[in-house]
Amino acid sequence: MKHIIIAILCVATSLTFAQHENHDKHKSNSNQWSSSRPDGHAPISVMGDHTHHKGEFMFSYRYMTMDMRQLRQGTNDVSSSDAHTNYMVAPIDMIMNMHMLGAMYAPSDKITIMAMANYLENDMNLQMRNGNQFSTNTSGFGDIMVSALYNFFNKNRKTMHAQLGVNIPTGSIEEKGVLPVSMGNAVQLPYPMQTGTGSFGAKLGLTYLEQYKKFSRGHQLYALVNINDNNQDYKFGNRYSFNNWIAAKAGENLSVSVRLEILFIDEIDGTSPVLNPMMVTTADTINSGGGYVNSGFGLNYMIKNGSLKGLRFAGEISTALYQDLNGIQLKQNYNLMFGLQYAMH
Repeated sequence: MKHIIIAILCVATSLTFAQHENHDKHKSNSNQWSSSRPDGHAPISVMGDHTHHKGEFMFSYRYMTMDMRQLRQGTNDVSSSDAHTNYMVAPIDMIMNMHMLGAMYAPSDKITIMAMANYLENDMNLQMRNGNQFSTNTSGFGDIMVSALYNFFNKNRKTMHAQLGVNIPTGSIEEKGVLPVSMGNAVQLPYPMQTGTGSFGAKLGLTYLEQYKKFSRGHQLYALVNINDNNQDYKFGNRYSFNNWIAAKAGENLSVSVRLEILFIDEIDGTSPVLNPMMVTTADTINSGGGYVNSGFGLNYMIKNGSLKGLRFAGEISTALYQDLNGIQLKQNYNLMFGLQYAMH
C-alpha cells in the first residue's frame, strides 16, 4: 500500500510540475531561481535540494543528534514489561550522533555532482527482564553517497532537478560489544547499532523549487532502495520520502522555515545468522520500519558580503507528529541538526 501511495504522489507531483512548465512557456523570461538569498537553500536536513552553475563548488558540514525513547507498537505506546513478554532484553532509549561532510561541484549548468560521507556515534540503554540495565555503544564511518543532479529548467523563479545516486557500503555491519549475557566476550550488536548497511543502494529523487518576493517553497520526492543482500544475508529497508517546506525571509541575511515530511521505511529484508531474534527486540527484524509524518522548524543565516561571502549557518529541530511502527521499537523523540555551507563561485 505504501508503494502505491508514493507512486500516486510521484505522478501527481510530476503532472503539477509539467503544468507549471507548460504555463511558463507562455510567459516572458524573468530572473532565475537564486541560491543567493537566505531562503535560497532548503532546511539543513534536506539533502540534494539545489544545483549549481558551471564551475561552482560548495562544501558542507552537518551535525545531527537523534533522540529516541519510549517503546511503541503500531501507534500505541507500550512498556518494557510488554516487550519482556517475548524478549529477554528491551531498549530504554537511544541517541545517535552523526557528522556529515559534503561536497558539490557543477561541471556544467545542467549537471551538479555531489558526494556525502558521515561518521556515526550510537549509544543505547537497555533493560533485562530481571530489571538490570546496561548500555551499548558503537562508532565509526558510515556509507558514502555519490550523486548526480540534473537540472531540467530554471526560469521564472522556478526550477526542477532530478537526482540519481549510488550508496557505497563503506560502513560496518560487524560492530560488537560486551553484554551481560556474553560472559565477557564481544558479540555482534543488533541492526540499529551498526554504522553501515553492507549493501549497494540507489537513490532516486525529484526536487521542485519556487521563489517569490518574500518567501520560497520546495517539494522533494526521493526513494532510497537497497539493491543487494549484504554478506550477512539481509538488507535494510528501503526509504520513501515526500518532503515539503516553506521558507520566509526575515531580513537580508536570515530566513525561517517550516517543513512537513511523509516518510515510509520498509522492514529489514532477511536476517543475520549471528543475531538471536529472541534475545532483544532490536535483533528481531519484525521490529523495524514504519510510517512517519515529521515536522521541522529551521533557520538559515547567510553572509552576503566580505571575505566570508557565501558562508551559511543553518539549524533545524524536528519531531514526529505521527508514528506507526512495525513491531516494538523506540519512537523518535526529536532530531536536531546544525550545519555550515560554503559556496565558491
